[in-house]
Amino acid sequence: MGERLIVVGNGMVATRFVEELTRGALGRYSIMVVGAEPRPSYNRVLLSSLLAGEIDEDGIELRSQSWWRASGVTLLHGQEVAAIDRADRQMVLANGLRFAYSKVVLATGSVPIRLPKPGMDLPGVVTFRDIADVQAMRAAARTKARAVVIGGGLLGIETAHGLAKAGIEVTLVHLMDRLMERQLDAPAAALLRRALEAKGVEGLLHADTARVVGTKRAEGLELTGGHVIPADLVVCAVGVRPNVGLARATGLGVGRGILVNDRLATNCPDVFALGECAEHRGQLYGLVEPGYEQAKVLAQRLAGNEGAIYPGSTLATNLKVTGVNVFSAGEFAGSASDDVILLEDEGAGTYRKLVLAEDRLKGVVLFGDTADGLWYLDLIRSGADISGLRDALAFGRAFALPQAA
Repeated sequence: MGERLIVVGNGMVATRFVEELTRGALGRYSIMVVGAEPRPSYNRVLLSSLLAGEIDEDGIELRSQSWWRASGVTLLHGQEVAAIDRADRQMVLANGLRFAYSKVVLATGSVPIRLPKPGMDLPGVVTFRDIADVQAMRAAARTKARAVVIGGGLLGIETAHGLAKAGIEVTLVHLMDRLMERQLDAPAAALLRRALEAKGVEGLLHADTARVVGTKRAEGLELTGGHVIPADLVVCAVGVRPNVGLARATGLGVGRGILVNDRLATNCPDVFALGECAEHRGQLYGLVEPGYEQAKVLAQRLAGNEGAIYPGSTLATNLKVTGVNVFSAGEFAGSASDDVILLEDEGAGTYRKLVLAEDRLKGVVLFGDTADGLWYLDLIRSGADISGLRDALAFGRAFALPQAA
């Protein structure tokens, strides 16, 4: 019987961590995973595809019950953790059960933000975070409801597209001057807006929410200025915040997220955190890939590799909307001293922006053709000298490196 390790949270990052740990330290730990959702872990990235009807619920399951059993992991889902008793080194569940631990990994994820505006508590106002939210939206789709999605970031766009594909009339409202302003420059964002409108999503920019209209349930969304958009369903997709309640109650260091060092350790011995709930070097990551990188490092450390450290992640974004390919990574905005390479084919609907500094690729934005996205990301992460590829870089890997194609 190995050391008792309890993972709090059963999302994508927690599952990847367990996979990495059981692969690298089989038998060293007796692992228990406690998840609040009433089902085993699933792929949240595919929720928009589930909403659009492109995949069913079985298709988003990450690991089967038999896999968890074969891996020797005790899986408790539908269970809330009420407290961590540090003095007695016990995990306390909401139902009163207690389990001793030697190490704890917090992978509590994040919770969706609801705008602090009147009417946000009305029936018919939902967020988009889990399968229950998808089920609520698909129920609305069966009545051919009208929907407003608040938020023109990655999640809001995927939500709006999923609703439109499910047969709902959708308006997407966004406070900023362009969609996905954190991931796209203005030309790429304009292309994205046109592509979404072609798929039935009306986009309103510079649109500030005043309140949800309705008495017994949502009937519309009023913008500042008085314009009202009729709606039977209002989806708030304006972002998430780290789920840090348990960590704070336990006495762990908390900033915006649970504070961790390069070893993913908190200020409490033998308590670690990773994924969306963790704050590393002042950075929060709302995407799954950095969480996977953290999971690999922490699994290596707990398997005995004390040299494994997490230095941070280079963010990359990939939009999951059928027929609309968008990719961005690194410092794509550029500065006055950077070199910028632009390649645009209006007829083909493609756009490429590459930002270079000192013969290194710093950032990239791709629209239309994103096949070379991961190659560009590797160049950004490695800091490779691209001076010999500069003239061909914008045309992609096959053209720049024909011998490797």
